[in-house]
Amino acid sequence: MKIFNTMTRSLEDLVPLDGTHVRMYTCGPTVYNAAHIGNFRTYVFEDLLRRQIQRSGYGVTQVMNLTDVDDKTIRGAEEAGISLDAYTKPFKEMFFADVDLLGIERAEHYPAATDHIAEVIALISRLFEKGYAYQSEDGSVYFSIAKFSGYGRLGKIDLAGMQAGARVAHDEYEKENVADFALWKAWDANDGAVKWDSPWGPGRPGWHIECSAMSMRYLGDSFDIHTGGVDNIFPHHDDEIAQSEAATGKPFVRYWMHSAHLIVDGKKMSKSAGNFYTLRDIIAKGYSGREIRYVLLSGHYRQQLNFTFDAADAAKVALGRIDDFMERLRLHGGTGDALPSWAVEAKDAFDAAMDHDLNVPEALAAVFALVHAGNKALDRGEKGFGAAVLDMIMDMDRVLGVLVKPEESIPAEVQSLLDERAVARASKDWAASDRLRDELAALGWAVRDTPDGQKVTQR
Repeated sequence: MKIFNTMTRSLEDLVPLDGTHVRMYTCGPTVYNAAHIGNFRTYVFEDLLRRQIQRSGYGVTQVMNLTDVDDKTIRGAEEAGISLDAYTKPFKEMFFADVDLLGIERAEHYPAATDHIAEVIALISRLFEKGYAYQSEDGSVYFSIAKFSGYGRLGKIDLAGMQAGARVAHDEYEKENVADFALWKAWDANDGAVKWDSPWGPGRPGWHIECSAMSMRYLGDSFDIHTGGVDNIFPHHDDEIAQSEAATGKPFVRYWMHSAHLIVDGKKMSKSAGNFYTLRDIIAKGYSGREIRYVLLSGHYRQQLNFTFDAADAAKVALGRIDDFMERLRLHGGTGDALPSWAVEAKDAFDAAMDHDLNVPEALAAVFALVHAGNKALDRGEKGFGAAVLDMIMDMDRVLGVLVKPEESIPAEVQSLLDERAVARASKDWAASDRLRDELAALGWAVRDTPDGQKVTQR
């Protein structure tokens, strides 16, 4: 399996450090709001990577962090007048519901930053001991990038002209802000009740140090793969490299992988442009998690993806073609493991595409070549291959996670809303009935009223 390493800007063979098991860290959501479809483009890419690694015969331990203390979450909690935990809890729950809706496999660990303050303090202490950290006049602790040789090498940052001793306190900043970054932020009134005791006074971690502390806690000082969106390359991932390698003296990560931006209708996604969508926004327009996943994985992860509702409509049609073909295969039956030549050709093309840096467009082309050739064979009356080809599609779907239509079992939350709606209709409370219909739609379920009662289907 070959993957593109952002550090070397080249394709490399994936060779786990221990030979058999891949340890992988993926930058997760900042839980200050519902994650948007641009975020999920990256999370679907990471899910494809995880699945393809497993299909290649390796074990996987994946860690995805939850950033629940940073500038954004603190500001949100203060504006809402509630505790940080109370503010972030519903967004964490929303994230996991969205993960399940998109068929993203759960990682082995989802550490939250607020649960790992001790690890952060220990890591900063090591940086003090080695001379890379210093405390400023306001009590905050910074990392001295001038003392770390090779700073900025992941993002290819030119340090010429850098102002020595310049500092940046914000968690997120641009390439122009090449400056010492905060490891520990001294408490001030803007942080409200959010603070922890430390050897440097009360305060809270900077964003970058959280990921280093949590990744090394679960994966060790050195591990195989670190992923994220291209916007994480600098400063976030370069800062992680600097503080981690400065503390341990060891290489931090072997392979860096990043997904390109998602745009909507050819434009950068933004609320002001009216093209900012969460997963729930798209579900409410009548699309299923399966259809959204198909759109998000359909482009190569290193190429910009343009999300449109025309593409979502095309996904419905494409998945319908696959569903119809699989139904024909089930009716066709057949036993044995023998695949016809046209199926072997499609399988070889699919495997080659996925092994070559997750080339999903070519893999999907192989899937539809299979559907085309298989339908022609069925039309000709060929016999005996149905079960074998179905098994092959199931194996392909171990990676893609969209080919096999999910069973429509009704979750308890949906059933509860249906029961409540039945009571509302019996009481002729049409406003409540309509409201509950909308709530069901937001969860991805369409309800129809028939002479036999409510009928619900997953979109």
